This record gives sequence, structure tokens and C-alpha cells, in this order.
Amino acid sequence: MFQRILVANRGEIALRVMRACREMGIESVAVFSEADRGAHYLEMADKKICIGPAAASQSYLVPKNIIAAAEIGDAQAIHPGYGFLAENSDFADICRSSNIEFIGPPHEAMAKLGDKVTAREIAVAAKVNVVPGSDGLITNEAQAIEVANRIGYPVLIKATAGGGGKGMRVARNDHSLKSGLSAAAAEAQNAFSNPGVYVEKYVEKPRHIEVQILADNHGNAVHLWERDCSMQRRHQKLVEESPAVNLPASVRQDICKSAVRLVKSAGYTNAGTVEFIVDADNNFYFIEVNARIQVEHPVSEMVTGIDLIRQQIRIASGEELNLKQKNVPCNGSAIEVRINAEDPDNEFCPSPGTITKLCVPGGLGVRFDSHVHAGYKISPYYDSLIGKLIVHRPTREEAIACMQRALREFVIEGVKTTIPLARKILANSDFREGKFDTTYVERTW
Repeated sequence: MFQRILVANRGEIALRVMRACREMGIESVAVFSEADRGAHYLEMADKKICIGPAAASQSYLVPKNIIAAAEIGDAQAIHPGYGFLAENSDFADICRSSNIEFIGPPHEAMAKLGDKVTAREIAVAAKVNVVPGSDGLITNEAQAIEVANRIGYPVLIKATAGGGGKGMRVARNDHSLKSGLSAAAAEAQNAFSNPGVYVEKYVEKPRHIEVQILADNHGNAVHLWERDCSMQRRHQKLVEESPAVNLPASVRQDICKSAVRLVKSAGYTNAGTVEFIVDADNNFYFIEVNARIQVEHPVSEMVTGIDLIRQQIRIASGEELNLKQKNVPCNGSAIEVRINAEDPDNEFCPSPGTITKLCVPGGLGVRFDSHVHAGYKISPYYDSLIGKLIVHRPTREEAIACMQRALREFVIEGVKTTIPLARKILANSDFREGKFDTTYVERTW
């Protein structure tokens, strides 16, 4: 087991990892930018090292700065959290080349699955359903039109790299396909330095279902059941829950088994998330793998009782999984709401500033993962996530009631937040009945 781990991230996820380290008797090294200097959450670490100016491009996204900090801090491993360098296969390779363990998958598996075209090929080989589409990247308009006419409009143009909805366009005819190709490629180049795109069938009003997996270096892999992340806006998730509502038991079993089959086929280890879309007839299709811990991992922890960060650390240290699939439970219902410093009444405009008042809800089954406090300054340099409010109760109906009560208790002053929208979602009859999809928020609000 490691004696000291460097946490190559900030905020909520950095604190989450440092807490796990403390409970495991492992020292932690925190890195911070000038913008985060003096943040209270850094006090959880055993050592703190500044890695650069406020801009992420000059601090949290600079591999050599992270490696230098790990060497200065005498860390044996690096936990990347999510975002920043978490899915950078080159960084994973650099870590291991520097004799520092990367707490994540092998860089080879990360590189293969990080490219969506290659990931589709792996899924097909593993007999996992994929959305009908092009065989590889689209190289010209004629090829795109041929594919679209073969599989039928509407189609989705997708960047092969990255995520978050960037490099994606829906086309409903030849004209919009031509214009969408160039726009998607340009956006992908700007966001991921990779203009590659492919075309697949656009599934109308899909649900977004993802499966949490764990795999060790000894050939063992298990799933921790599924999460429904369909309540989202422009591909940014707002509410997540486990188990998925209104998903037939047979489909649930098949989708979870497909996820395990795929990661084994890819030679993937550590924690990861296999993402699918599900159509109105409950047909499911693989879309991508997130090769890291997810923002929404707490809902899987709550229903299974399994600490995913601890498991990541144990797997990276070479231990064999201490879990068997038959012993992974799914108890009750867990719901997570993301609380962002954004104004939902003003196109979700970021709302940086100082939190002047903070009253956090509590009570049975309530968890709040966050690093903020009254007096904390929300920086304009980074993601606007304030924290994640999670509830866990025996049934979904009880979980919804618990979340509604917790949201009514929640008070944040000084910045705009997404709490008012979360209250609307939880009170919505369609949400309560499970009648929603990934486009529901735009259609309704």
C-alpha cells in the first residue's frame, strides 16, 4: 500500500480523495494554484505545494508541474480526480515513466477508449450494442451523406475525442449535415486539438444510463449497478440517481453485464463508467467510457455501501478486488443534485463571487460533498460546481421527499445557484413518474 498520494486536483474531489487517504492511514499531498492559496480544504492534506498561477493551463493542466510536486512531496502515486488531467493518457504514461503510480487505468486502455471510434470497435468486438453509424471517421461530405442516407435521418455528428457535448451536431437533412460537419470539426479541433468526427443514428429523446465498474490487475471486474443521468441540460448533468427508474429488470441485467464485458475486452482496470443511451423501447446502445471517477459516483456508493475512492487506491497498489459480483448489493434509492454557482434564469451564466451565508441540510440519509464554506470565494477560473447534495432512502418516493426537504433547508447567499431549478425538477410530476429523457429540461424549462 502507498505511504503518500498526491492529489492532482482541487475543490470537492480533492477533499474527497484526501479524506479517503486519511481514513486509510495514507498521507496526502495537495497541489494548488495561486487562486486556491489559503483554501480551507487544503488543511486536510499533510503537505501543500503550489503549482502555478490561477489559470488551469498554467497550473492544474501542466503535467511537469504535477510530477515535480509529486517528487518534492515524495509521493508514490497520483490520484487525478475528475477533469483536468484525469483522462489524459499521456499524463498517465508520464506518471508511470517517472516511477509514480497513476491511480487510474493503463494509458493504453485510456487512449483506446478515449477515442470514440476505437471504443465503438472494441464494443462491437465484445458483442456490446452500438448505435448504427459510420465505420470509422468521416473524411468528406459525400461519405457522410452516404452513411446518413443508409441509416436514415436524423443523424448525430460526434467528435471522436473529448466529451461534454463539444463537437456534436444533429443533422436532419443533407444540407444541415454538410454545415454541421465543418462546425463540429472546428469545435472539436478547438476543444480537443483533434478535428476527427463520425456519424451515427440520432436517437430521439433517449435516456442516459451509465454503469459504474471496478476492475483489478488480476482479471477481475464487477459492476456497481447503473445510474440514470438523463436529467441534464446541453449534455451537462443536473440530477443523477441509482437505480434507474422504470428500467426493466432484464434490461438492467443486460446493460450491466455488457459494461463488464466491454472493460474486460479493453484491458481496462481501476474505476470507470460505461455510458449508454436507451431508446423508448428500452433498446440500449454503448456511447463511451469515462476512464476516471465520475462526479456522480456517490449515488453508487450509497446504494452499494462501497467506497469507490478506497477501491481505486487498493487496485492501483496491486491488490486484488475484494468484491464478488453476487455480493455487490443495490439497496434503496439514491439521488444526487449538482449545486453549481450559475444562474438558471439567465442561461446558466456563471456566478463567481463570495459565499456570504451557507446553511447545509442534514438529517438521516443526507450527504453533502463540498469544499466550500461561508466566506469562500467562487473563482471565475474553474468549474462552477459548489457541491453535490446526495440523499439515500429505502425507496425512490422516500428519496425524492428527502431531497425536497433538504433543498428547502439549503441556503446559499452571495452567489446565484442552481438550487431553484433543482427544486422545480424534484417537484415535477414527470420526474416523479420517471417520464423524462436527456432533452426534457430544454423542452420544459
